[in-house]
Amino acid sequence: MALYICCMKKISVQLRKWLPSILLMGLIFWFSAQPSSDLPNFDWADKAIKKGGHILGYAMLAWSYWYALDWQPNKPWLAWLFAILYAVTDEYHQSFVPGRYSSAWDVFVFDNLGALIALSIAGKQKKRKLMISNSENSDPLLLGGSE
Repeated sequence: MALYICCMKKISVQLRKWLPSILLMGLIFWFSAQPSSDLPNFDWADKAIKKGGHILGYAMLAWSYWYALDWQPNKPWLAWLFAILYAVTDEYHQSFVPGRYSSAWDVFVFDNLGALIALSIAGKQKKRKLMISNSENSDPLLLGGSE
């Protein structure tokens, strides 16, 4: 029984870590499943808003993947890879939706750009927090300083 409880706790923790990614993938899938006739037209800003949606969506997805990977410093590339792989599969899915088409341009420019921006910002924040934490925890006497 104790083994069962231990395993269930680990599964629960992992599910909570991956839940943001799962929800974002579902949201992206839902947007991609909308026929072109159901999509709003933003007049002169249509293309900018829709491509901005790609950038924002995949920025949040890449960030959520790295979060699920416990912000491990050697894992942002894996979060990026997961985001790009999901983008490729989502574009393929979109090719079956009436009035929509798949675009390698969307994946390798807009989705990629969003993922890279998010991971870059998150990486810089993690480094900054680590530097602040290290400076607060350092003992000046151990570093050769004086009282």
